[in-house]
Amino acid sequence: MYIYFDNEGVVDKRTEELMYAAAALCAKEEELDERRLSLSVSFVDYEEIRGLNDRYRGRDEGTDVLSFPQFDPYAYMQGWGEVSLGDVVICREQAEKQAEEYGHSFERELIYLFVHSCFHLLGYDHEDEDEKKLMREKEERVMNLLDIRR
Repeated sequence: MYIYFDNEGVVDKRTEELMYAAAALCAKEEELDERRLSLSVSFVDYEEIRGLNDRYRGRDEGTDVLSFPQFDPYAYMQGWGEVSLGDVVICREQAEKQAEEYGHSFERELIYLFVHSCFHLLGYDHEDEDEKKLMREKEERVMNLLDIRR
């Protein structure tokens, strides 16, 4: 998996390595060759993610992570080289706040948000209970394989 970080140095090397491993596991979960996939990750502040959430989702409020899917299964199936899954935008401030609220590490929260977003890029959603259950099962499976538990 190729991950293009828009702002280097926002997370430490270990967290970055976990993000690579998480993305590869998400791809494997979908039986995709992670070596052919890419995505971008941006870390933004609360006001920027609030503006993006308003602009693209019509919700004038902050959030923890946004996903902008671009995956083209046809391009992937045709073997057209590197295929982008899309873009992940994470609000570091919100992730830090949620880690404290949930009583776990910032690293765990950040990796969970990233995994959650990766599955959105792969076409999953949580609009109804069945979709939500399936997505949560996949997220938990990846988190457990990374040995990052609650």
